Amino acid sequence: MSLISTLARLEAVDTGRAQPAATVRHRHLSERPLVFVPLTTAGEAGAPLGALVGTDRDAPRLLTVPQPRDRDLRFAFLAELADVVLPYVDAYADVVEAAERTETDPETGKRVKVEVDLCADAPQLIVPSRAGLDFVRLLGRSTRFRRTAEQDPENPHPAPPRVPLLGRWLTHYGERARVPGSSLLLALTDLLSRHWATGQSTLEDQHLGALLAWIDPPPGASGAEAALRAELDRDTDGQLVCPPAGPATDPAFDNRLLAPAIERYDRARTALAAAEDGLEADDRLGAVTVAEQEIRALVAKVTRPTWDAVWRGLDLLRELPEGARVAERWTRDRWSFTGHRDRVLAGEPPQPRRDDAVTAANKLATREREQARLEAQEALDDPLVMAGRRLSGEAFAGEVVDVVMAYSEGRRPAPRPLLTVRTDDRPQLAERLKVYRSLGGKPQSAEFVGHADDGALVLRVLDKMGRGKEPEPGAVPEKGDRICFTLFEHEQRGGPKLPDPEDTPWTHGGPPGEAAPEPADPTTEEDVL
Repeated sequence: MSLISTLARLEAVDTGRAQPAATVRHRHLSERPLVFVPLTTAGEAGAPLGALVGTDRDAPRLLTVPQPRDRDLRFAFLAELADVVLPYVDAYADVVEAAERTETDPETGKRVKVEVDLCADAPQLIVPSRAGLDFVRLLGRSTRFRRTAEQDPENPHPAPPRVPLLGRWLTHYGERARVPGSSLLLALTDLLSRHWATGQSTLEDQHLGALLAWIDPPPGASGAEAALRAELDRDTDGQLVCPPAGPATDPAFDNRLLAPAIERYDRARTALAAAEDGLEADDRLGAVTVAEQEIRALVAKVTRPTWDAVWRGLDLLRELPEGARVAERWTRDRWSFTGHRDRVLAGEPPQPRRDDAVTAANKLATREREQARLEAQEALDDPLVMAGRRLSGEAFAGEVVDVVMAYSEGRRPAPRPLLTVRTDDRPQLAERLKVYRSLGGKPQSAEFVGHADDGALVLRVLDKMGRGKEPEPGAVPEKGDRICFTLFEHEQRGGPKLPDPEDTPWTHGGPPGEAAPEPADPTTEEDVL
């Protein structure tokens, strides 16, 4: 945790209200996100109990599993979820725009630009907390390899149509959520805690009700008092007024309400199966329906507060202006969505259970590169974030007190002006260390020369001044300008090229004796968008 974050948390404790940790919004928010509030049974993370899902805050769709241990009922839940998620995805898959992408020409081996289709927008999925991200990944992993009756007629428990396709999309979104800066799948608690600092721990920030209580407490109450009530207050029946933000449930809810309701449902189903005539069956079917409606009402009761809290949190985030480089990161998300859409349409097999060595290394390198890029872009977009980097000695801001024109040595001398910058910051500089500032959205580099007699910093500007003998107008700061330099690079470089999977050494799972890849399932109508 940075020093400025610690100071913000201390100030939140002192004032009783969460303090801003950013002045702009650092993630993209869709105008029509799909909100998903899942609920699971205690002790069985892979057994869904129900969910609220939809894009209309006033009309969510309620999905329930009256008996989570029943495989057929779980598949019915997943089929209903697919009926909501896949049409939402399809609506974005068909609207494209022309874009340029650099590819390697197979004949010449040169990098050339080609025109391809890029989805004009991408669907965005919002879950309440970080546990919701894990649940999305779990659903994807448990469904993308399920086989339908058309693919495997002899399967005793075939998956409903399009459930495997749902699993592939959830897996892609779950993997994309691991990439720093991605906004395809977001946990609202992580999003809110990125933009506000509360007076509680980061673990406590995963309780959505308590987090919102710090950010927007009710009149006359401090954030600490409101958060404590959100965590502990119970009604006359002993149930939490603000249930957990899913997918976990409260033990008091499980023991006092849910377990008896499921038991009544099981008894009603057993009695229906034992009915001997039609009239008796009709009566007992009515009992099953009543028991199922009771469970639906319980699930709706514990998920609706979280559903409303998610939309309230989105409203708070929309009040912040979007950062200048957020759109660039969202474009990379659109490329990711378009690429997966193309793989699905091409009939490629589901994502493997385990990545090969090259794919795993590429994923790790991408995440490391995107993390560094995200940290740099957030600092450049947000003066409050940049203040934290300045406190840590990774950047400095000051006033230009002198500019001396100088030139490089050689046959064609190039301008290398010397800037004298007076600053109160304490950057961790070494001789000839490169520093960077943003000039027209591009990084301009300079190197540290030394200190002036009065302790000011002397920098030599190195680039972004044009090709002429004299610098272009505006390329060199003038005396009296306030400027900010960073010790970190603004753009991240790509790593070394990795070998193709078939050329991977045997020490990393490649030949010799390489196992044959798992054959793809036959493509059906449900596998195509």
